[in-house]
Amino acid sequence: MQKLSAADLIINPDGSIYHLNLLPEDIADTVITVGDLDRVGEVSKHFDSIELKKGKREFITHTGYLGKKRITVLSTGIGTDNIDIVLNELDALVNVDFNTRTIKNDLKSLNIIRIGTSGAVQPDIPMGTILASSYGLGFDALMQYYIHEVAGDEHSLLDAIKSHFSHIKGINPYLTAADQGLLQTIGKDMKQGITATAPGFYAPQGRQVRAKNAIPDFITQLNSFNEGKHRITNLEMETAGIYALAKTLGHKALSVNAILASRVKFEFSSTPNKIIDKAINMVLARLNEI
Repeated sequence: MQKLSAADLIINPDGSIYHLNLLPEDIADTVITVGDLDRVGEVSKHFDSIELKKGKREFITHTGYLGKKRITVLSTGIGTDNIDIVLNELDALVNVDFNTRTIKNDLKSLNIIRIGTSGAVQPDIPMGTILASSYGLGFDALMQYYIHEVAGDEHSLLDAIKSHFSHIKGINPYLTAADQGLLQTIGKDMKQGITATAPGFYAPQGRQVRAKNAIPDFITQLNSFNEGKHRITNLEMETAGIYALAKTLGHKALSVNAILASRVKFEFSSTPNKIIDKAINMVLARLNEI
């Protein structure tokens, strides 16, 4: 089997993966990702025990136990550029033999659950909602650099989405479904919908401060999409990249969104931490079901 070069897979002198600074034994089969590094501790404080705390740059990792279940919680930072690093390095930690620099014969599939913040683009989704992403819709360019397969149900929905946004120059969206097992366990009883992922926070999400927005009606474009039972419900910056790369690498992924803002009512929650804590507690309470 062909060895991975030192330039393609960078391993630190202590045997850890380049950016995450983790050893293969440092991560559990269930990984919770959060954007904000301070949120790692807000998750791990619920663990019954913590065996590891490591950090490098914006990537903070805690691994421990909730009851008998071993869990890793890891901060990704913001955006699908960081997701590219995190998903590839998590996969390498479980599916590459670092000693021989070869891909293992028996591949492992991780359960990857994002707990993140988001803004609703539909008027009937109030702040405080905890929403599970049935699909991740990417408006960023990440998956243009990867060969990835689109399933049958994703094809027809993506065709409708591309038609809806065809008048916006330079946009080539991609779409990936959530893992159905995680959606039915962790995401049960949660409101569900298509989560749009933008490559930025301001103009790419329809905001305007001083720089002029080239797509001033982007939120209207999002919330006016309907295809059967499907509609775009919320907007953030990581979900589509997690879903697409997880599927490409053979992992299972679900994004759980704490809705802190209503983009159509121009409102932002006065109690964001309370909503985030609600999402954390819901996910942790359901982890033993997977």
